Amino acid sequence: MTTVDAVKRTDTAPRTRRSSVASGRLRTVGMYLISIAIGIGVWQLVAMRYGSALVASPAQTVKAAKELASDGTLLNSVIASSRRILIGWGLGLVVGVPVGLLMGRLTVIRQLLDPYIEFFRFIPPVAFVTLAVVWLGIGESSKVVLIFYTSVFIVTLNTIAGVLSVNESKLRAATSLGASRWQVMRSVVLPATVPHIVTGARLAMGNSFLTIVSAEIVAAQVGLGALIWTSRNYGRIDWVFVGIITLGILGFVFDRVLRIVSSRVLRRYGVKL
Repeated sequence: MTTVDAVKRTDTAPRTRRSSVASGRLRTVGMYLISIAIGIGVWQLVAMRYGSALVASPAQTVKAAKELASDGTLLNSVIASSRRILIGWGLGLVVGVPVGLLMGRLTVIRQLLDPYIEFFRFIPPVAFVTLAVVWLGIGESSKVVLIFYTSVFIVTLNTIAGVLSVNESKLRAATSLGASRWQVMRSVVLPATVPHIVTGARLAMGNSFLTIVSAEIVAAQVGLGALIWTSRNYGRIDWVFVGIITLGILGFVFDRVLRIVSSRVLRRYGVKL
């Protein structure tokens, strides 16, 4: 092989990789579109089978979405629910990660807090809806606290699992090299725990969407949960479908953004989503 041929092959290698990546993305998008088309087709068949009184058709749902969007109801509901989810979920991360790190590293802290973690994590947030309204009122605080409640335990448990999975040889090596407890936590434990934290954050985000509906049904005038409940009271099945589908799309977008940001920003810590 001549030098010129070697240079040409070296130049074409990156192009080949880029083209393969682009074709892979196009294939993924194509599969998504096919899946969505099949889902809409099945939805249409079910709507035709049971009638609009029970199942709104795709066309009726689109028409209802335009109706709700025209007066700003849909946008206001999306903004209100998104704000509550992000605040509660963010607080769950801020509290859950350090608590999980402490419980994973310090046996005393784990023994003190573990009974409470194991007790409260089995009580669904719906059980606290009434108490949250009584204690905090019908304002934003009650909804945010319920989202926080459903997020913090998931993040804490995943963080603990990450800390406990750190290889003991790495900890002993860092200690033998003179690293302090804080340095071991910062340089060894935390980087190894990041993938578990990201997984906990994704799971907590999903549970936040499960909780927001029940929280807004009881104590909210604006939000996707309130929209679904109001639609039910007015017998608007098409509005109910709009609320449900909007929740699904919003959750998909939030999770996709979290995956992309995590995989790019935290790739050096082994996050691959």
